[in-house]
Amino acid sequence: MAPDFLWLHLKEVPAFRALLRAVEARFYQGLEMPEPVLDLGCGDGHFASVAFPGKAWVGLDPEWEPLKEAAARRAYRWVVQADGARMPFPSSFFGTVLSNSVLEHIPPVEAVLAEVARVLRPGGLFLFCSPSHRFVEFLSLYRLLRRLRLRRAAEAYGRLFNHISRHHHCDAPEIWVARLERAGLRPLRWWFYFSPGATALLEWGHPYGLPSLIYKKLLGRWILAPWRWSLWPVERILRPFYEEPPGPEGAYFFMIARKEGGG
Repeated sequence: MAPDFLWLHLKEVPAFRALLRAVEARFYQGLEMPEPVLDLGCGDGHFASVAFPGKAWVGLDPEWEPLKEAAARRAYRWVVQADGARMPFPSSFFGTVLSNSVLEHIPPVEAVLAEVARVLRPGGLFLFCSPSHRFVEFLSLYRLLRRLRLRRAAEAYGRLFNHISRHHHCDAPEIWVARLERAGLRPLRWWFYFSPGATALLEWGHPYGLPSLIYKKLLGRWILAPWRWSLWPVERILRPFYEEPPGPEGAYFFMIARKEGGG
């Protein structure tokens, strides 16, 4: 039986992040992840420690502060501070590279994909997820403004939300397929996830999550009362969206690719 990833995230991180990461954590269960495993853009290591504890050998991130948290959490055997476009690893070293909701934040993403292909051994797997071309369209306020025929206001809101989220890429999977193929990575399969309802919770969770940001800055933790009784109302709201299956469209997609040369 799979762990309850919603609760494991909700007791440690803000609700909007907990829902998204919990849904993504389920995707890794049962996936092939040949060792050694690199977590590219690992951040504080919380996701890896919940989704695949003990599997990722190396956590890499350009920022040192979150890496210190990852090291304290013992999410990886090693943590490395480096740029994803210039990774300090030998060629053909890793069996798996994963990058969970990271690539959308990197403007020169083609250089990072080329490095992923370099450090993967032939036949190695690349697992990643990213916002799709439907991300802005699934935002509730964007949809409301469009229904009111306030097209310019809707587009401005979409740009603002992407700016707040630090999104440089919200592209269709087909665009990512072309990028991967140019880097020497062969897409195997992908699927959409996160419905308009789930995206609305993510959207409005940002302003409601501001107190958690203050707690984190002052006290070093996101959640002050990580108990079932205190988080039960939020959990009840999120649970149906955590349990909904992937659909034909989604605000995000998950993709699996393989480095050419391994059959």
